Amino acid sequence: MIQTLAIILGFQLTGEVLSRALSLPLPGPVTGLVLLVLACILRPALAEAIRPVTQGLLAHLSLFFVPAGVGIVAHWDLLRDQGLGLAVALMGSTLLAIAAGAWAFTAVARLTGSEEREALRDQGRE
Repeated sequence: MIQTLAIILGFQLTGEVLSRALSLPLPGPVTGLVLLVLACILRPALAEAIRPVTQGLLAHLSLFFVPAGVGIVAHWDLLRDQGLGLAVALMGSTLLAIAAGAWAFTAVARLTGSEEREALRDQGRE
């Protein structure tokens, strides 16, 4: 287990170093995750070796939200003062993210000529 955690954290550290050294627009952990996925694709034995520990981490993923909850309680005064603005920003960004996802899905479906569009065309719905 410790070896697997060391591998995961090593990829995260590598991603952080690369992200900062190359001024990448991605956060270090995301860069490290991409590197880990690539390593698992290139070496399936690595994926099998880390699978039990990673599944255990995913099973208890909710524990990683405890620090966020503590942060909310610690900054309650700020949330009380700026709560409305934060709520509007969260709802607005959520709606924009949903719209962007729908637009991207539609664009990819048009570019790839998805089978569903062809089925609708055959039924006369489009």
